[in-house]
Amino acid sequence: MHTMSRGTTGVQGGLTFLKVAVALQTLTLFAQAATAGMLLTTSYGETLHGVGARVMYGASMLYVIAAILVRRLSGGIATSILYAIGFLALASIQVVLGIAHMAALHVPLGVLMFGLSTLALARTLTGLPGRASQSKPADASAEAEAIGTVR
Repeated sequence: MHTMSRGTTGVQGGLTFLKVAVALQTLTLFAQAATAGMLLTTSYGETLHGVGARVMYGASMLYVIAAILVRRLSGGIATSILYAIGFLALASIQVVLGIAHMAALHVPLGVLMFGLSTLALARTLTGLPGRASQSKPADASAEAEAIGTVR
């Protein structure tokens, strides 16, 4: 029994880490929109946007780590890992476009990323699945399944 309790606690901790990572990613993307406006209107906007880009990229890497942790703790399918890796790929493209000053692509991709991150956050916080059953018991394993980490 004691081992099972620790396992459930580990899954819950992993889920909390995942929720925090996705929330941080979403928040940093929102901040990037604000600093993009400052980039156009202030002398220090470029510095803030550059620092924000690094923080956003770090948050995307944290999301990958959190998704892997939840997968390792709960087993099952790797949907959250795929979402996180896909998002890290988008973040990499975004950084390249920003460095190249390709605003015509950089801005719409930023909007898309914020929208996708907001959807991922809502999915993670509410446990709304892509494919999990709604009749599962309300424990940490069921919550992990609901966010796409366990089948």
